[in-house]
Amino acid sequence: MVPKRTPCYGGRSLAGVMTTAPPEAPARRGIFDVDEERATEAFQLTWGQAYDIAFTGGAWQARRRDGRGTVITGTTPDALTVAIRADWARRSTR
Repeated sequence: MVPKRTPCYGGRSLAGVMTTAPPEAPARRGIFDVDEERATEAFQLTWGQAYDIAFTGGAWQARRRDGRGTVITGTTPDALTVAIRADWARRSTR
């Protein structure tokens, strides 16, 4: 007969002691999940002097600070970046 092993957490035996389960790991984000706060901070650092950036209604939006042009939108931060770069290129060639 093989003796039963007593569970051990942190090097201490828990035989005969009531304990709670070990803490669960925090939920992991999916690889395609976007952290809106961090993305907004990145936009502000990169484009904040020229554009007002917002995430509203499930879409990313940018408005030129000089009031010219229309609202630029993108469904993801990458899509908005492409749209802003295109707008910036048009604006710089004038």
